[in-house]
Amino acid sequence: MPRRERVMRMSVEQPLWRALTGYRILTMLYAIGLYVSANDKFERPWVAVAYYTVLVVWTLATLPRVANAANCTKRFLAADLTIALAGILLTRVADAPERIEAGGPTLPSIWTAGAVLAFAIKGGWRWAAFASTLVAAVNIVERGAPTRDTIHNVVLVWVASIAIGYVVEVARASERTLARALEIEAATRERERLARDIHDSVLQVLAMVQRRGTALGGEAAELGRMAGEQEVALRTLVSGGLVPVSRVSEDAAEGAVVRMVEEPDGADDPSAPDGETPLVDLRTLLAPYAGSKVTLSEPGAPVRLAPLTARELAAAAGAALDNVRRHAGESARAWILVEDEPDEVIVTVRDDGPGIPEGRLAQAEGEGRLGVALSIRGRLRDIGGTADLVSVPGQGTEVELKVPKAPQGPKDTKGTKNARGKAEKR
Repeated sequence: MPRRERVMRMSVEQPLWRALTGYRILTMLYAIGLYVSANDKFERPWVAVAYYTVLVVWTLATLPRVANAANCTKRFLAADLTIALAGILLTRVADAPERIEAGGPTLPSIWTAGAVLAFAIKGGWRWAAFASTLVAAVNIVERGAPTRDTIHNVVLVWVASIAIGYVVEVARASERTLARALEIEAATRERERLARDIHDSVLQVLAMVQRRGTALGGEAAELGRMAGEQEVALRTLVSGGLVPVSRVSEDAAEGAVVRMVEEPDGADDPSAPDGETPLVDLRTLLAPYAGSKVTLSEPGAPVRLAPLTARELAAAAGAALDNVRRHAGESARAWILVEDEPDEVIVTVRDDGPGIPEGRLAQAEGEGRLGVALSIRGRLRDIGGTADLVSVPGQGTEVELKVPKAPQGPKDTKGTKNARGKAEKR
């Protein structure tokens, strides 16, 4: 059956690009209109005509560039701002000095603000501050000295562009949050639908097999017992809701994207800062161990660890459960407790088996059976954690696995010695 995929797009940024497109066209016409109304006052009108020719061609030819963030590249932004700054400087060549001193408009006039706004929408307030500062410096050079009108215009462009850039950054963050919320809602709905289907079919069949097998006895009873275990495991998996959901990112120009897809282990964690290793939820790795004879108790919130740390910790817990099945007998029950502390994560595996006789662990190591030494202690040592084992004959065994949340060095000699001295072997 092909995988279903649902895609929803949303964007509060896209209307800004449309507005910028219209702004550039209107301000281009406005700048040309200013020139036409006062062309007889220009000392070198041919300079202005040449510049406006370039401005018209550039504005119309680059309309697709300001249609979305994907097309608005850094190279385009640099060229666009260069044309605006060149027009400001060419004003001293084309216009009369007395008009410039009287506060006359520059050749690009308010078209320059469109170039700055493109920086703001594309890169946020920092890019806007950079572009508006360059425009301010060139305006002062064109005037020859800071004037009241020049400072007023510069501050207006500077404040407006930075404000728009900040709003764009907030809008993008809101879009990501909304996309994540919608994604979780979609995953929850899909999980509920699957739970209903499974409950109406598979779980009922397994429950019926368990009842009939127990009633028949013999080999059928064993089959019923296995069906009961699978029913509990499947019910735990369905009700636990630990199915990872996707976080698919596409170009911001198309808006935030919500896509329900399969995702491999170790997918990017939204809480992980840029450049750092993405985290995984330890609960998703421990959930498969739960069953009719294994009870999993976990926090309601995700327990996030580095992928390698989470996998090794889950594998060590699995090794402890293997020991329970192998040595404590078929009737033994086990409990897994997950504790998410501020500085460390603790996983405790406890059983109600007969316990370990004194000296049995040392004897097992001497005979070459290193399951606990390698599968439990060795795994924890490699990731900077510790393994403590407490066993009382007749009262069961408890294995406590601790790993720090902060990254540990590969060679922590002191911690390793302490772990060796404290952890007993099975």
